[in-house]
Amino acid sequence: MKKIIAILLLAVTVQSASAMVPNGPIRGFHGGGFYPRTTVVVGGGFYSPYFSPFYYGYPYPYTAAVPYQPTKLDMQIANIKNDYADKIESVKMDKDLTGKERRAQVREFKRERDQAVLEAKRDYYKS
Repeated sequence: MKKIIAILLLAVTVQSASAMVPNGPIRGFHGGGFYPRTTVVVGGGFYSPYFSPFYYGYPYPYTAAVPYQPTKLDMQIANIKNDYADKIESVKMDKDLTGKERRAQVREFKRERDQAVLEAKRDYYKS
């Protein structure tokens, strides 16, 4: 009789402990919380997300990585943007101007920068 009571008490303890959610919101024994997704794999025992069991090689043809070679236009645009970024930063740091004047000057530089980039693209594609 003592063994049966001990087994029942152990079963109740295990059942109540497994129903609680660790580190979850406390909503009683059966509420809310995070339940991780379980994955069951049924099959022949071969699964690889990178290699196919029917193809003995790399999944796609190997090509050597070639570094990007910037064009003349890319370098011109980068130079224009760097120049105007420097001008904009210097205007933002200039404390002799009021906030309104600084914002107006920054807007003007950004407009000029966009115009210069468009001109560089036009000249590049014309020739």
